[in-house]
Amino acid sequence: MTELVFNNDLIKKYDKSGPRYTSYPTAIQFSEDFNEASYFEQVKLSNERNTPLSLYFHIPFCDTVCFYCGCNKIITKNRNHAQPYLDAVYKELEMQGKLFKPTRIVKQLHWGGGTPTFISHEQMTELMQQTRKHFTLLDDDSGEYSIELDPREANAASINLLRKLGFNRVSLGVQDFNPKVQQAVNRIQSYKETRDVVVAARKNEFHSISLDLIYGLPFQTLESFDETVDRVLELDPDRLSIFNYAHLPEMFKTQRQINSADLPSAEDKLSILHHVTHKLIDAGYEFIGMDHFAKPNDELAIAQRERKLYRNFQGYSTNSDCDLVALGITSIGKVADSYSQNIKTIKEYTDVIESGHLPVFRGVALTQDDVLRREVINQLICHFELKFKEIENAFSINFSDYFADELKQIKEMEADSLLTLANDEIRVMPEGKLLIRNICMVFDIYLKANKEQRFSKVI
Repeated sequence: MTELVFNNDLIKKYDKSGPRYTSYPTAIQFSEDFNEASYFEQVKLSNERNTPLSLYFHIPFCDTVCFYCGCNKIITKNRNHAQPYLDAVYKELEMQGKLFKPTRIVKQLHWGGGTPTFISHEQMTELMQQTRKHFTLLDDDSGEYSIELDPREANAASINLLRKLGFNRVSLGVQDFNPKVQQAVNRIQSYKETRDVVVAARKNEFHSISLDLIYGLPFQTLESFDETVDRVLELDPDRLSIFNYAHLPEMFKTQRQINSADLPSAEDKLSILHHVTHKLIDAGYEFIGMDHFAKPNDELAIAQRERKLYRNFQGYSTNSDCDLVALGITSIGKVADSYSQNIKTIKEYTDVIESGHLPVFRGVALTQDDVLRREVINQLICHFELKFKEIENAFSINFSDYFADELKQIKEMEADSLLTLANDEIRVMPEGKLLIRNICMVFDIYLKANKEQRFSKVI
């Protein structure tokens, strides 16, 4: 059973804003000084290293708007908008495919959104055919090929098709089954719709089924969310993600449709998180970290035990050795020692593609210090421990000397029982696992330089 301790006093003390560390440096450090030419330099380095590849496709369209959503999306009921966008994606695929050695296998593939199943069955088929045309995909079902699904936009036929196309993992958005909450966030989704998609995925032998929930939405109570979790547990998913709703209406226009007075208090949110976390652990799930839970036999839990877990823009991953090629508007990739992001609007994206250029508009080339700190943060956030000797051997440093200031800050966290600090390792204690972002933040040199950066609360 996962060891996890809720200490309300410590949570209140450390509950400040901070990065989620899907990358380090975070996207705030991205600059338009990083351009297409910069990307080409990183691709050259990537090909020299010859690591496997991961592909991410952003399908931005949604039929209706969910008021809580902070994703880059285009709300439309006109399905005809999809084809011109896909045509541009095919051209980007061709350009990107020419850059990478054909011997580099695609171990991971992910369609996100938006709502990827907004596009038709024919378009899904064509997108996968175009991908296979320009990149070397695995045909033995051993790859980690996943898709995000809105159960309102999927059925048994589409699930069957996706499996035939090569997808073997699926993530379903649920958020909350309570009708009053659904009405408040404009996401009306029945239990039957969700169950039917889960049943179809299981019938088609998807390797992993994950469900996403959000706590902190309007009108949620501990009792109402507990009922949602009960219904979710009936579906018996392999993984669960329980996300904290970050209400930032000044940043996300759609969130202005939510009445702040209807949101649960910070105390109520903490009670919900406390109850649900222990309920999932009692049900046999392991706490992977950062909102994620998995069954002990799920590949995420196995990867964590084997110290092979990794974190990227899609969350936790089992493949740390892949370079990520991102396609479509606003998508973010990781190639060699860099992160890069595509243009955010369809018109600009299409115009750049038509001119024969990649739509990279900003990014960051990592320094040696960035790579070092990224590894430190990744080990902590994925494994809840950090072995100094591994870092020293990999980067030819003396850990205690290099991070002397950080280790002084860690001492206070040790006094609060968030972690133990020995001569050769940091080990996160059960009281510290919910506050892992705080521990990682100690090693984030950019936070020290600019403490005014805007992030979500850690709890």
